Amino acid sequence: MERQKLSYYENPEAAKKGNTVDWGRTRYKEAYDRQIQFVDDRISGAIPNTLIFNEHDPVYTIGRRKDAEQHLVWEKKLLESRGIEVEETNRGGDITYHGPGQSVGYPIIDLSEKKDLHAYLRDLEEALIRTLYHYGLECGRREGMTGIWLGRRKIAAIGIAVRQWVTYHGFALNVCPDLSHFQGIVPCGITDGSVTSLQHELGYYPELQTVKDLLEVEFWGIFTNYAFPC
Repeated sequence: MERQKLSYYENPEAAKKGNTVDWGRTRYKEAYDRQIQFVDDRISGAIPNTLIFNEHDPVYTIGRRKDAEQHLVWEKKLLESRGIEVEETNRGGDITYHGPGQSVGYPIIDLSEKKDLHAYLRDLEEALIRTLYHYGLECGRREGMTGIWLGRRKIAAIGIAVRQWVTYHGFALNVCPDLSHFQGIVPCGITDGSVTSLQHELGYYPELQTVKDLLEVEFWGIFTNYAFPC
């Protein structure tokens, strides 16, 4: 694990709040369509850099990684009984789960002045690490893998896409989801690790809105330097 840096939440004035919207509970496909409109609007300059929060209905999303669909374990009948949809998507990565109790963030960020996807991913990871540090969790990166980890336990997934240097898709932080739903897949194709959540690690129910509030400040503490606002 890496040593934690100063949290912007300790000095909110250092983090100029950007444009944040919260769509609440959404179906994945509907959120994707709305997200694409935000990307178009960012490309045209109609909106500033924006962080979108939402919480999806239960769904497995299959990324662009080769053979990702082979990591879907549960059959159609069981998926229907559990109320879990399956959607193919154009984000990077393998298969993952989204559902209630997860904080899903879609940053619509213009990278045209930086053009560095690696730096963008590191900054996105840093925002999540700083947020989790508020709960006393020493999270970090795992070499050769995406997402945020506590040892071999993955607490947040990351998968992005970019069009004309504007980002979309993003992260999914497990706050208090039904972790049994991850048994229906090989999460992100990883066989030597497990999935965890804030609730599981802390032993109590964390307030989802409080987590989003922390995420918002930590996120904009880093990303206001990305050509804000237009």
